[in-house]
Amino acid sequence: MAQIFHRSTNTISRVSIYGAVFILGGLGYLFYEVNQSSYYTEVNVARQQPVPFSHKHHVTDDGIDCRYCHTSVENSSYAGVPTTHICMSCHSKLWLNSAMLGPVRASYATDVSLQWTRVNAVPDFVYFDHSIHVSKGIGCTTCHGPMGEMPLTYRANTLYMRWCIDCHNHPERHVRRREDVFKADYVEPPDQEALGRRLVKEYKIKAPREITDCYTCHR
Repeated sequence: MAQIFHRSTNTISRVSIYGAVFILGGLGYLFYEVNQSSYYTEVNVARQQPVPFSHKHHVTDDGIDCRYCHTSVENSSYAGVPTTHICMSCHSKLWLNSAMLGPVRASYATDVSLQWTRVNAVPDFVYFDHSIHVSKGIGCTTCHGPMGEMPLTYRANTLYMRWCIDCHNHPERHVRRREDVFKADYVEPPDQEALGRRLVKEYKIKAPREITDCYTCHR
């Protein structure tokens, strides 16, 4: 019986199979890189806001405590977006004629809230409680990055599940004294892990096996 396919067909088929494997691997790597990139995660990308609010100016230069604006962060799952009344508690006396603060004055006059753009958010199927993290010694900058250095606010971390789980598996690497939670310029001490292990016991932080349980974040 005559040979139907040319001998080179075997080589072509092998090359095609191996090539498909490499192409699929390359596509997988490409998707992973896109998933990690700032294009997708928006990490280090400042968001457009109705007013170019500067944490650097308010927190570092003026020394305003996080809790002055984010009033519910210690007792609620939600840190709270500052109301126009909070802004005007200072700006009814300071920078009265600043064009940049025009939207704030208009909001105060009309009683219509400013539409701030959310910078840090987790999906709707994720439960996150600010108050429990604060009470257990997790500082603002651990999740939100160097807020005191941000002229415009950006997301400092991906907030992906594996990022959260890494912290839940090793809380001693991040937990700090409660009095240091709101320090924007906080620097971890050289003995962070030793301090962290002591605070984990003192603050009664549950074992990694418990706080990495699915129900902790997905309720």
